[in-house]
Amino acid sequence: MKNFIIEPSFWEIFPDAEIYFLHLPIIDNHHDNTKEAYLNELLKKATQEAQYFLPDENFSQNDVIQEWRLAFSKFKTKKGARSSIEALLKRANQGHEFQSINPLVDLYNSISLKYAVPCGGENFDKIAGDFHLGKAQGGEPFFPLGADTDAPALPEEIIYYDDDGAICRCLNWREAQRTMLTEETTEAILVIEAINDSQRSRAKEAINELKQLSDHYFNISNSSIFSLTQSSPKHSID
Repeated sequence: MKNFIIEPSFWEIFPDAEIYFLHLPIIDNHHDNTKEAYLNELLKKATQEAQYFLPDENFSQNDVIQEWRLAFSKFKTKKGARSSIEALLKRANQGHEFQSINPLVDLYNSISLKYAVPCGGENFDKIAGDFHLGKAQGGEPFFPLGADTDAPALPEEIIYYDDDGAICRCLNWREAQRTMLTEETTEAILVIEAINDSQRSRAKEAINELKQLSDHYFNISNSSIFSLTQSSPKHSID
């Protein structure tokens, strides 16, 4: 059994947050050439839909960007760290064409862009022990994607972590290599964060559509959604 736990240290900063999870228990995440056009079209359409959240020509003044920059100012962060949704929207704003990474990442990136919510995902089998979200003690090991050296978490930084170290630093800034989604992933946990009421309504729609897309793409019927709040901060998966 694996427990998903949001610690009191997180709720002290974001008391109105709700974190949504989608558990995909049995999937084949390998590239399928017959479905590549479908994934590319999803990403293309989502990039167009993301423009709705970018009405101000000054990128940094758009509401989604402002909300997440304010959120990141409330806890210790690595210099220059930004929310994952800011990184995606910036690329969309610059007319970037998103290329396929692997089916799971493509699906959640399309949803992230469409709803302007941060999405992430982890290889369920690579999570060591329980899965936590809370303040770092400092020094939790972390090898970011594409890095060869350890970049440990800072004290008071908000991180996802397990028994072996940090899984995602600065709430939703950067993922660890250790638990990243790859073509070999056969069980996954996908995450969408909301830290206020306006984000919550979009995040709820987003996680439901992500489930529908995942169920359809992987031809499964046993995926499940759960969410954690301050009044219900723990969930277990057998």
